[in-house]
Amino acid sequence: MKKLIIATVSLLAFGTTFAQRSSNNDHVDGQTSFYAELGGPGILFSANIDRRFKASHLGWGGRAGIGFVSGYIQTNNNGYYERPSSVVTFPVQINYVFGKGNSPHTFEVGGGVTIAGRKLDVFDYSDYDDRRSQVFGSASFMYRRQPVHGGFSWRIGFTPLFARGYIQPTGGVSVGYNF
Repeated sequence: MKKLIIATVSLLAFGTTFAQRSSNNDHVDGQTSFYAELGGPGILFSANIDRRFKASHLGWGGRAGIGFVSGYIQTNNNGYYERPSSVVTFPVQINYVFGKGNSPHTFEVGGGVTIAGRKLDVFDYSDYDDRRSQVFGSASFMYRRQPVHGGFSWRIGFTPLFARGYIQPTGGVSVGYNF
């Protein structure tokens, strides 16, 4: 529960940073993105907001989101009885977007954490409770197609998750809108 509170406070602080920067006159089109993502750091599905820290559609920025994952959870210590359940996830990342200033073709590299509402076993070791985790490291290596002055955008790429010494290679695809 303590980790969930920390995640919520982090998301609020991240959102406040976005709101403060939006009130400045240095905003440019394409600096902020809202998108829905399948896979990726949100694990199954997430809705995210991504913003560059400077008035540009390139450079350093961050993303924060809320998502969910469905699966089976263990209900006793023997591991024999499992029931379906949905878990809320909170992906947060710092990223850097590379590209040319006048091109819609960019590449994102990022890293961060994903906090889950309860311990998950995304590494398919359901017999070993000590391998379940509530906090996952995440990385992103994504191609982005984002118009320079805003509009419909999409992303696709490699988004591995890390927990308890294990790496789960995954991918992600998203569609959204830059403004």
